[in-house]
Amino acid sequence: MICGRVKTWKKRWFLFDVDHRRLAYYADCDERKLKGVIYFQAVEEVYYDHLRTAASSPRPSLTFCVKTYDRLFFLVASDPVAMRIWMDVIVTATDEHSRY
Repeated sequence: MICGRVKTWKKRWFLFDVDHRRLAYYADCDERKLKGVIYFQAVEEVYYDHLRTAASSPRPSLTFCVKTYDRLFFLVASDPVAMRIWMDVIVTATDEHSRY
């Protein structure tokens, strides 16, 4: 079972890396400090946090989830349009990956 509790929220910059089939995330906007990656093949689902499981989110209405086999990522978008684009891009990438 994956727990939805978030201890602290930290700003991260995400890069959609189609060549390596992953989302890479960085601690800085200059992309010098790689903090981790989410590989497309590990993504099980992407969904809007409608149950507000990330209750401490700085922007609950802009929070969405990326569920992988071993972790649940809570992401907060800058605005509703950006959230929809990121969710669609991640879903499309994982669907494309599963075809190969």
